[in-house]
Amino acid sequence: MFSNKAKGFLIGAVAAASYGTNPLFALPLYEEGMNPDSVLFFRYLLAIPIMGLMLLFRRGKHEFKITPRQTMQLFLMGILLAFSSLSLFLSYTYMEAGIASTMLFVYPIMVALIMSIGFKEKFTVSTGLCIVMALVGIGLLYKNADGSTVSLMGTVLVMTSSLTYAIYIVGVNQTKLRSMPTLKVIFYVLMFGTVVFLCRIIFSDTMVFPKGIVAWINLLGLALLPTAVSFLCTTSAIQLIGPTPTAILGALEPLTAVVIGVAVFGETLTPRIALGIILILLAVSIVVAGGNFAKQLTNIRKLFPRK
Repeated sequence: MFSNKAKGFLIGAVAAASYGTNPLFALPLYEEGMNPDSVLFFRYLLAIPIMGLMLLFRRGKHEFKITPRQTMQLFLMGILLAFSSLSLFLSYTYMEAGIASTMLFVYPIMVALIMSIGFKEKFTVSTGLCIVMALVGIGLLYKNADGSTVSLMGTVLVMTSSLTYAIYIVGVNQTKLRSMPTLKVIFYVLMFGTVVFLCRIIFSDTMVFPKGIVAWINLLGLALLPTAVSFLCTTSAIQLIGPTPTAILGALEPLTAVVIGVAVFGETLTPRIALGIILILLAVSIVVAGGNFAKQLTNIRKLFPRK
């Protein structure tokens, strides 16, 4: 039989890989004519009762209570995460999912920078070298297989998404929300974040409803695998092997997205792009392994809609 450590690594890998399945469900919805606001609205809408039932089952009815101060903090975190989700989903209309997912994965480095600048965390030489390594990796991703340049707008959007997600991570961990059960935080963050997409849909009149059972299955897949399954597996992995190995296994997220993009949707993977992906994943893994950021990265895990 597997040891607890082996089980932890296996469950951690499942958590990260399940989070990387977003392209499998999101891209077909785009092909059917749904826009990012509509996809995110329905994804959040379906995820809320799932997380609510999980919270009710684990904690009971009393766990839904929040104070006015917590309400304001959760509202701000929900709005922040929703805009991060939106900028990422918009970037998918400009660039391939695998490249976008890999660029997004620099958020742990951004967390390290924010903690160093704003909270006096020690900035090490290795962190600086990893930043350079990640920038080189992004540079290698900046050209498509045919030699054309990756969309500047797409790059700006995905970097904005990564930065706002890093701010969200720091925000949750540097407020009293860090003492609140993670499942409870995620439930309210999703609920408040839905307001962003609903307002955008109302004011722009761009609501696109799912067409047919396949579309609903894809939306349910987005609400289940990258949310409930990833959350439960991450929580179990942290208990078995700790936050640092679990956070490092997060490298399987963009790798899964890349594999799905290439195998299912015909995206191109050249040696140069592969090298760029490796450099980014290596840089992030070194930062996570060598700093105090792993617990922060896994503590809020992980409802970020990602292709």
